[in-house]
Amino acid sequence: MSVLVKPLVTEKVSALNEKGKYGFVVDRNANKVEIKKAVEKMYGVTVEAVNTMNYLGKTKSRFAKSRVVSGRTASYKKAIISVAEGDVIDFYSEI
Repeated sequence: MSVLVKPLVTEKVSALNEKGKYGFVVDRNANKVEIKKAVEKMYGVTVEAVNTMNYLGKTKSRFAKSRVVSGRTASYKKAIISVAEGDVIDFYSEI
């Protein structure tokens, strides 16, 4: 399985892109060293720092015909990658 699940394309992370920081959803068991190697290999950039955050899934409930169904969304791990000055990651090149 891949260490990088998908890039984050949100307004908050897009604002960080101008400062040389990029967001990714990563495998829950991946550590910072593995994340750094995966980003450098996939995008050909020099990674200076990796910050990770674990997110617990939200509890959600909905009303079905007979009862209230409750559960939770999937938990995930997020990584913010700082690349060397001058390096750029272009997420839209594959589209």
